Amino acid sequence: MSERSTESTGEPSCGCKVGRVAGEYDLTGLDEELVTYWTDQSEDRYSTRDLAAHVNQRILESALVEAGLQYRDGEVENTYRLLTDDDVSSGTRVQTRKELERDGVPVEDIESDFVSHQTVYNHLTACLEASLESPSDEERIERSRDKLGALRNRTSAVTADTIEQLDRNDVLEIGEFDVLVDVTVTCKDCRQQYTVRDLLEQGGCDCESVADD
Repeated sequence: MSERSTESTGEPSCGCKVGRVAGEYDLTGLDEELVTYWTDQSEDRYSTRDLAAHVNQRILESALVEAGLQYRDGEVENTYRLLTDDDVSSGTRVQTRKELERDGVPVEDIESDFVSHQTVYNHLTACLEASLESPSDEERIERSRDKLGALRNRTSAVTADTIEQLDRNDVLEIGEFDVLVDVTVTCKDCRQQYTVRDLLEQGGCDCESVADD
């Protein structure tokens, strides 16, 4: 892995987006971190979604340092959450962006440099030639979560766009608004209801615990 030495010189470690941002933001040692975290055989192993967040937080941290900002432990992670988490309101996200821009952080450029979990996966497998024996249950859950999350985000975006169009055409009146899309799953056997996120994170419903009782 001789290309790793180029990361500290501002040169891309490879031709893909991860390599480019590693060089641009001087993310030294990033490739080793990605391979180590992804192939870890313990329960601490990172999924590709975790790795994408790790890369993006390092990008954000580098930009904060470049802007001369001081930050406390956990502040980079929280700022990243405010910029990207689906559960954060649009008002909070806008306020966070404004504060960063006021402090000289080029938020729009940074966000365009954020990488997706698929980009990280391609970097790992194609550029670094890393591999796993087979997808873990966690990876399968991540992929399912991504698919459902994309559908939810599209529903939210279409709903917001429709309301905005009606508002612009004076068909209805509404102030600043947020659109929240929640999907619930109800098991007919144990009669428990879950959000999709809770069901995936829990790994199933309560049927087994009910049966044990």
